[in-house]
Amino acid sequence: MQIILTKDVDKLGYANDIVEVKPGYANNFLIPQGYAKVATVTARKILAENLKQRAHKDAKIQADAQALADKLALLPLVFKVKASESGRIFGSVTSQMIADAMAEKGVAIDRKNVTVEAFKTLGSYTAEVRLHKFVKGVISFVVEPEGALVAEEGASAPAAPAPKKVAKAEAAPVEAPVEASAPTEAPEAPVAE
Repeated sequence: MQIILTKDVDKLGYANDIVEVKPGYANNFLIPQGYAKVATVTARKILAENLKQRAHKDAKIQADAQALADKLALLPLVFKVKASESGRIFGSVTSQMIADAMAEKGVAIDRKNVTVEAFKTLGSYTAEVRLHKFVKGVISFVVEPEGALVAEEGASAPAAPAPKKVAKAEAAPVEAPVEASAPTEAPEAPVAE
């Protein structure tokens, strides 16, 4: 069944695209939700006329999207995250975090248009941003450890387990007198028999 999309649908198409889908998907989801309408002859003619009138507007929108994509490439981001000493991060950098960081820099992006590949280590990465039907931007970002200064002072960090050993050593003498008192009671029991 051919339909005309009225809104962008992820992994299907953009608004005003004519796409082929299964009738059940169109009749049960796309059309009732307002994402599409049936591609009748009349609807196709109306679409063609509307597209012709909007060609100039679309060219400007595409140029603006390309300018934004160029601007995104020049705005590197740095995310501070918790990480282990081996460089493995706890959690991840999400599309919402990227959208929020770009908003702080004055660039509004919808988080739904940001695609980030999964990663689990510190380093430099990129995220793809869908800005227009024909324009995709790339955001470069660096993932650094949250406590970089603490990690550099990590040489003194092995001293921290030493107090734990002292605590265990203190716990051992407490247990030792209990063991020492137990043998004294045991010999008394056989004497009583």
